[in-house]
Amino acid sequence: MRLTKRGEYALRTLIRLGIAERQQEGVISVSTLAEQEHLPFKFLEAILFELRTAGYVESLRGKYGGTRLAKPMKSIKMGEVVRLIDGKLAPIGCASETEYEKCTCPDETHCGLRMLMIDVRNAIANILDRYTLEDVVEVTLRKQQQHAAKKTAKKKTGREKHADPADGFLATLLDSVA
Repeated sequence: MRLTKRGEYALRTLIRLGIAERQQEGVISVSTLAEQEHLPFKFLEAILFELRTAGYVESLRGKYGGTRLAKPMKSIKMGEVVRLIDGKLAPIGCASETEYEKCTCPDETHCGLRMLMIDVRNAIANILDRYTLEDVVEVTLRKQQQHAAKKTAKKKTGREKHADPADGFLATLLDSVA
């Protein structure tokens, strides 16, 4: 599985829209989304069309129109979005649950490579399906707040605190709320 630029941009767009919803910013124009996320405008329009067709976002017309989420953030699984935009999660066709392709090896049932790739596919699916857009938006906002606090602390002390490598893991950050 390789996350394409299209998949990455779709996820970044949903995260930006989720942040806007959380901060009660209302709708965001496509040009503003493209500018904020540094995305090509026409490419973003095509991605938004796909997301709109699948029911993840909706567009409002008019002077104050734009795009916003069409579903609650907690109902949008990251894995669903990746599958919508990029297709199967399996690295090879014979390990796919959604787009199975016959194995080219002589004995598919006992093929070690297929078994390994099924494990890889399951690991990817478990992670992507575990997290919702709400989880990722929460972590993003928390990291932004931590960054702002570190900047303030650096101004006061003149030193920068070094980051803990574990800070980058979603589960660790989500668990720290509880």
